[in-house]
Amino acid sequence: MKTGESQNRCFRWRRARPGSVAFAVLVSIVGAWGQTAPRSVRPILERPIQPTAVTADQLQRYMMARIPKLPGRAGWVKKSQDLRRHLLEDVAFHGWPPEWVKALPNCREGEVIETGQNYRLKKLQIEILPDFWTTAILYEPVGASGQPAVAAKLPAILNVNGHDPVGKAAQYKQKRCINFAKRGIVALNLEWVGFGELYLPEDHHDFGAHLDLAGANALGLFYLAMRRGLDYLARLPNVDPNRLGVTGLSGGGWQTIVLGALDERVFAAAEDAGFASLESNILHPVDTDEVEETPSDFLEGQDYTHLVAMRAPRPTLLIHNAEDTCCFRAALVKPYIYDQMKPFFQWLGAEDAFAWHENLDPGTHNYEIDNRQTAYQFFARAFGMNVSSLEIPSGMELKSPDELAVGLPKENLTILGLAKRLAARHGGRPPEPASPSERRGWAIKERLRLKEVVRYKPLFVKNAWRLWNTMNKGLASLDYRFDFSDGLSAAGVWFKATAAANSPATIVLDDRGKKQAEEVVSDRVNRDEQVLALDLIFNGEMLPQTPDSTDYELLVASLGERPLGMEAAQLLATARWLAETAGTSKVRLETYGIRSQVVALTAAALEPTLFSEVVTRHGMKSLSYLLDAPVLFRAAPELFCLDLYKEFDLDRLVAMASPAAVEQVDLVEPEKK
Repeated sequence: MKTGESQNRCFRWRRARPGSVAFAVLVSIVGAWGQTAPRSVRPILERPIQPTAVTADQLQRYMMARIPKLPGRAGWVKKSQDLRRHLLEDVAFHGWPPEWVKALPNCREGEVIETGQNYRLKKLQIEILPDFWTTAILYEPVGASGQPAVAAKLPAILNVNGHDPVGKAAQYKQKRCINFAKRGIVALNLEWVGFGELYLPEDHHDFGAHLDLAGANALGLFYLAMRRGLDYLARLPNVDPNRLGVTGLSGGGWQTIVLGALDERVFAAAEDAGFASLESNILHPVDTDEVEETPSDFLEGQDYTHLVAMRAPRPTLLIHNAEDTCCFRAALVKPYIYDQMKPFFQWLGAEDAFAWHENLDPGTHNYEIDNRQTAYQFFARAFGMNVSSLEIPSGMELKSPDELAVGLPKENLTILGLAKRLAARHGGRPPEPASPSERRGWAIKERLRLKEVVRYKPLFVKNAWRLWNTMNKGLASLDYRFDFSDGLSAAGVWFKATAAANSPATIVLDDRGKKQAEEVVSDRVNRDEQVLALDLIFNGEMLPQTPDSTDYELLVASLGERPLGMEAAQLLATARWLAETAGTSKVRLETYGIRSQVVALTAAALEPTLFSEVVTRHGMKSLSYLLDAPVLFRAAPELFCLDLYKEFDLDRLVAMASPAAVEQVDLVEPEKK
């Protein structure tokens, strides 16, 4: 790999100061030699080519074609078992050490708070993974003696959090747990990673993407976190393991449908505003914009509707709100997640076990009294209990976050810390072979693995639409919309000096979008090159929503594609088109920023003979930079590709790109702390 400054930066004229004699002379030379300056190029680059709404529509159609069909009645019970096994073993626990997944529950019981109200609170620490703990509060019904009721086994409900900063101290959640306990139901109020006592910057759920990068599906962490709570309840001596339930709002509703479908110990499940089907989510991607809710590969071949079907014949309540201020409005999701799912319960003789409730008061994103009373009635019926569905007033019994604080180990892991630990477990990768013959075989094998990791599917340019042009002072430009064989598009501007014939061709990628690439475009044109400034899907003006298109990229990855592979495929298809159209055998690549760097190196590693040279500026030395800086997921979403850093690093991609020459200039480094 070449290091140091590029050839461009060695020209003395680039260091000449404006106003100096040397600068004036050199400007005149450039004017004679080339035809352009950055200031004249930028207006051309800024001219819009494809509206955001068109890109969104293309991506929505692309994803809609991948919506899986619901299974038929024949053999559904067996299919549901196979699907449960697949989602756990192949998706959720992908890349997770088996000894972590299979570890026995580990819980530390702490302070007991007597309330004098026929229930008591017990503080708990629950281990999710080695050195990664969460906290919980157990609400236990007590008898007249003040001791836990043990005369008969009691039902128990796992109460999971949504994305509420106060976590388990949320008032609506405390009221629900208190009411369950006063009805003779054991309630576990489980803290969620990233909220309440775990409300830490490095526990932000977006760092789940860093787990993917390190080779472990982020879903695994979140699934184990909720499962550990169920493990604890199921082992309590006064709990009936055949009457276990789970409920929660928002992210807690998501946990409810996932755990309720994938863990058969969950007998009754009441979900509140936690999920929708692909039909809804593709049109409203902001509804499902969390890493854990749209994990890699989770929707490849199945949808959340399949999870609902897997609940049959167990009692299941779906609560959605009429004018939800967050997500999954009742009228938008009901046809898909309830109406069309009723036959699955009917086939198993459990039509009455499947219920729907639409909240009108307040109708917003809530688990307030109307929804709580609906849940009380549902669980009482499911558990065979003759108790009132009316809420028992408990506002005077609520605790503050400090009163409910349990405390965590001093060196408790965070999501980011866990990602770093997983990355370290992989150790060094086998070195590149020394002999040329061995290197060729090694590169072929590595290239096949890279195609698997980025889910590369070759494309071709189906149409290159000319939308606008300029012809001024010896410089010609053409605006192109490139339509690819998969129905998606890219946007580019082709520059060429009118006097240049069969000149070399350079493709320019810029993390900031092509409109910021005026300097390199001007420089290459003035070297008598043809230049294509290109915005690939998910970058520049090819965002499906602004200012951030990560929601779409999450959906694409959950459907089994990889944004990185999609971008590399577009780049390769465009490079082939440019080489043929420009009359050159190979194309040069020049990039700015870490996103474009990785896309370019991935493309060059996949098809090295297409490129003469790859020059990256302001890139990174290693993918470890994404963990060490750390780079936030939404700043470079395609880079957090499942297994990418587990299997590859940038030096490996550079080696695979041979015989293309690779030069990396002005590398960025993590800030020293």
